[in-house]
Amino acid sequence: MQTSRSTRFTVAFCAMFVLSFHPSNRSVMGFEPNYDESKIPEYTLPDPLVTQSGSPVTTAEQWNTVRRPELLALFEKHVYGVSPPPCPIRRKHVSSKTVFDGLATRTEIDVLFGSADDATSMRMMVYVPKQRAGAVPAFLGLNFQGNHGVDDDPEIELNPGWFRVGRDGTTDGNKANEKSRGATASRWPLQMILKRGYAVATIYYGDIDPDFDDGFNNGIHGTLGDQVAHVAPESRWGSIAAWAYGLSRGLDCLEAETDLGIDAAKVAVLGHSRLGKTALWAGATDPRFAMVISNNSGCGGAALSRRAIGETVGRINEAFPHWFCDQFTEYNENEDACPVDQHELIALAAPRPIYVASATEDQWADPKGEFLAAAAADPVYRLLGTDGMGGDAPPAKMPAAEQPINSGVVGYHLRTGKHAVTDYDWQQYLDFADRHMKDGR
Repeated sequence: MQTSRSTRFTVAFCAMFVLSFHPSNRSVMGFEPNYDESKIPEYTLPDPLVTQSGSPVTTAEQWNTVRRPELLALFEKHVYGVSPPPCPIRRKHVSSKTVFDGLATRTEIDVLFGSADDATSMRMMVYVPKQRAGAVPAFLGLNFQGNHGVDDDPEIELNPGWFRVGRDGTTDGNKANEKSRGATASRWPLQMILKRGYAVATIYYGDIDPDFDDGFNNGIHGTLGDQVAHVAPESRWGSIAAWAYGLSRGLDCLEAETDLGIDAAKVAVLGHSRLGKTALWAGATDPRFAMVISNNSGCGGAALSRRAIGETVGRINEAFPHWFCDQFTEYNENEDACPVDQHELIALAAPRPIYVASATEDQWADPKGEFLAAAAADPVYRLLGTDGMGGDAPPAKMPAAEQPINSGVVGYHLRTGKHAVTDYDWQQYLDFADRHMKDGR
């Protein structure tokens, strides 16, 4: 039985005041997470190389023309929802400034979804190293607390939009305040990235779709929602799909802004937590992204849903009913009935490089399930002519902390620590990008 949007909005609005960004080991709304491997339900993963009709996929052509489109449609129908076709964008330059003692240029651009002057817009903040021989590769990702949270420069405007109530007094109600400046700078080590020869582009995810369930009337759902009116209501795009759609429009902007000095054919999409789920879906739906990075993305991201450890499909749909399409609620505590699982989401990025990262104290996101999903995607990568996770076969055991698997085009590491993005994570991503987005690749 499908839950109505009005009922879901009431539940989500009430839950909004009791949920933090990552509740981890706490019981939320009566939910008690399982962390005992012996209590994982028996499950069989769907084979990414067998079609829905039972036919084996044995060639790259079969994957590209039959199985990949089939899997993409299944994820649209059952998990993330169907998005509108790409809309035209308009661009308005806001500012440009040399920053970090001459290390880089920071440019701010408003990207409008459509041609109307009052179209919904998002502000993209772009850092490009000044010392470069030509166009450089880049990382594109959404941020949680506004562009002003990435960099504490007072010249960056406080985003005037809606924010989830922040920790440590970084919001006044649902509005950002001065304490939020630089609040997430540790997740964006800009100077480290720039000194390695990469550009960085970021957008506040709430510009695209504010992170609460209002029945899909705000953000780009309100702007473009009529374009999916022909889709069954239960399979229309949720917020993760909307955020991914915004990332693709951000890439449109980077392609158009040729004077920035970014090689738009070498843009890695990345994200953390719910935005890691978003990066994976963006990478699956938009093959222009040259590399995909998932940091602690968990349930609905890189972790296998069928393991039902930590956050489950039922719990995530109850707490955040707007993230996925309504059809996904059919798999609440019923994960084995879903025709897809997250290893197939990872496989949809093939043969492009992809990196999945976990943390030892982030059991809520099921690190083992994230590793197993990456390993289970390996056969697709090998079918398409790559070395997958490296070696002759994917590793049989999950690696120890700080022992990254990074020799192939599917990377993985487990980091000591909590649900976060750290310098260690970025060092692995930069090393991985050096191998796959530089030296003529």
